[in-house]
Amino acid sequence: MFKKLCLLMAIMMPVMAFAAPKNKKDEPIEHLTEAQIYEELKKLALVFETARDEFVEEVDEKKMLEAAMNGMLAELDPHSSYLSADDFKEFNDKSHGEFGGLGIQITSDRGAVRVISPIDDTPAAKAGIKAGDYITHIDGEQVFDLTLNQAVKKMKGRPGTKVKLTIVSDGAEPRDITLKRDIIKVKSVKYGEKQLADADEDAPRVGYVRISDFGATTTKDLHEALKALEKKDVVGYVLDVRNNPGGYLTAAIEVSDAFLESGEIVSTRGREKSDIERAFARPGDMINGKPLVVLINHGSASASEIVAGAIQDNHRGLVMGSQSFGKGSVQQQKPLGDGTAIHITIARYYTPSGHSIQNEGITPDVEVLQSKLEVIEKKESVYSEASFKNSLKNDAAKKKNKDSKKSDKDNGDEDELNLSDEEKDARDYQLQRGMDMVIAMARVRDGLTFVPATPDDEPAVASDDKDDEKADADKKSDKKSDKKK
Repeated sequence: MFKKLCLLMAIMMPVMAFAAPKNKKDEPIEHLTEAQIYEELKKLALVFETARDEFVEEVDEKKMLEAAMNGMLAELDPHSSYLSADDFKEFNDKSHGEFGGLGIQITSDRGAVRVISPIDDTPAAKAGIKAGDYITHIDGEQVFDLTLNQAVKKMKGRPGTKVKLTIVSDGAEPRDITLKRDIIKVKSVKYGEKQLADADEDAPRVGYVRISDFGATTTKDLHEALKALEKKDVVGYVLDVRNNPGGYLTAAIEVSDAFLESGEIVSTRGREKSDIERAFARPGDMINGKPLVVLINHGSASASEIVAGAIQDNHRGLVMGSQSFGKGSVQQQKPLGDGTAIHITIARYYTPSGHSIQNEGITPDVEVLQSKLEVIEKKESVYSEASFKNSLKNDAAKKKNKDSKKSDKDNGDEDELNLSDEEKDARDYQLQRGMDMVIAMARVRDGLTFVPATPDDEPAVASDDKDDEKADADKKSDKKSDKKK
């Protein structure tokens, strides 16, 4: 009977959460008096004592009290929670770049567990888990109405051990994925020079900076990356914060500051109208005014959105990609003195234009949805010289056909995981379009003009006064030569 009741509750709870009135938080709050609060606390203590003394099995008082505190905070919003000593230690370890698990950032969504984003080069990312996916079961057990900390603990474990997740993607059937736990080492910043796919060796090079999260070392790593790239011949930059779930607010401010000469970066606003703090950029653009494109997607959240909003509102660069996640709140850890802490939302943040991205996200200047290129032209046309019945054969035709067949075989549908970095870049549609935009902006910035080709199909070149004088001299020389002839 008890099992049937639990199953009924597991089925009903998501429905109840869905049916709850949407405007519940908009209703006026009736605050309790001090006496009423004291009476409610007495009732809470009575509930605890009764459960401890009367429950059919022996109870763990510490777990009961922690669950009560966590439930109290979870009622406020999805990001507030109670952190046990182990949880608080793990949070600090994770913020400093190394922790154990699957490499996945999650949030609570109406009783379910939803993926904000997988972290680069982790078991979750390699298994194909995407931003927006829902986790419904962990090792066959339903996760509805688990706290975030409880769900995280179920996915944690000794490195090398396995865990099975049931994943539901938008518009797809549920699927089971078995992952092997690992030590997650987050390298916050990756960088390098990139060229467009199939570009010539002398084609423009774009500085590429990928930030996977905003941790304690992000600012230092970014400064090193930009100094190294500025020594290269790059025409501009792509700043990639796709699937970046956020991190430290200070890191987001310092990353934005690296690309700005002046202007507001972000403002945070607490409960009171007067509780406003603003962060401003300091002089010194580390990329010296070169074109900048920021790539975002549905997995770009929190600190990523602060950076994208600062660049966008200060007209420092273009934001490209798809609508971001929409987490516009600031959390802070409040230690309680015994190794435990409260993780609580203390403010909302706003972009320089005064726009709150809470539940809305950043809208890109140029929407570029991730896509796959499709070849619509056959490699060899049906109608060509070779299609004539008695056309002359090519002496090297046999060798060419063999090479062609070998090439076709080699270029089959490769496993995404086995592709080289260059091949992955070529298939990354958003990245290619971002680099396209940087190169176009660089041409405009440098004042390059495009002149139609001459009748002889020789490219015309814009010339200065000295070139014009040389051209006139050449014409006079040609006339003298003609007279002599």
